[in-house]
This record gives sequence, structure tokens and C-alpha cells, in this order.
Amino acid sequence: MICVRCLVQGRVQGVWFRAGAREQALRLGLTGEAVNLPDGRVEVIACGTPEAVAALRAWLRRGTPGARVERLDCRDLEPRSYPGFATR
Repeated sequence: MICVRCLVQGRVQGVWFRAGAREQALRLGLTGEAVNLPDGRVEVIACGTPEAVAALRAWLRRGTPGARVERLDCRDLEPRSYPGFATR
């Protein structure tokens, strides 16, 4: 299992981005969370198989139909345990 922390910048708040990320993460069997940050970015923490995390990262580059992703920065994290995939 691996975990990543991704910061997504652009028009990603108010366009169902977190809900879309949660839907994709659950479909891929990932755990973690998606959180709106005060500066307009969305933080996504995802843990699971390398293949599933890579698939979510590919989705994060596109986002929901109303989103406009301008930048995606992902960093590896120490594996963590999450009870599911939450949005805050």
C-alpha cells in the first residue's frame, strides 16, 4: 500500500470536485480524504495500491466537467490507515 498527498489548483471548489474525487476513490478501492483549503485548492490524500493511486492521480488531472485543473502536485506520504474516503 502507498499513500500520496495531492494539491489540486485551479477552478476546483464549487464544481463538485471533492465529491467526484470521493466517487473515483471508492470505485478504485482507495481510502483517504478530499478537503477544500482556504486558498482555493483541494487537498486529496489517497491510500491504496500503486495502480489505484495512479488511476486517481490521472482523474485528478481532469476533474469534474465544471473543473479546470491548472496544477497538480503530489507527494508520497507514509502509509496511513483511513476508515474510508471522506470529504470535508
